[in-house]
Amino acid sequence: MIGVTLVALVAAIHIAILLMEMVLWETPRVRAIFRTTPDFAAATRVLAANQGLYNGFLAAGLVLALIQGLPGPGQGLAYFILACVIVAGLYGAATAGRRILYIQAAPAVLALVAVLVGI
Repeated sequence: MIGVTLVALVAAIHIAILLMEMVLWETPRVRAIFRTTPDFAAATRVLAANQGLYNGFLAAGLVLALIQGLPGPGQGLAYFILACVIVAGLYGAATAGRRILYIQAAPAVLALVAVLVGI
């Protein structure tokens, strides 16, 4: 099912974001991805870890929806978490950078549509 695959992809994206923000924030590769300087990364380490934790909660909700079953009992949870990801992606795109729209919101929109129509 395409919806299951897309929900799993969105969960994987958020697990990757969790790792980058909580564990790898000050590494050169992650600093390049987020376009930060060493000083900024050091100063915002705790803030980034907090954001990473929230991304982990989104991933956990999607994994739980997959475990509960799609289509099936996990659909309501998937709808809710995907909607949260979309809102977070739209807010991030408006306030932090347009790339977030494509990295975070767009995959969640595709996953939500796929789960809604049952493909």
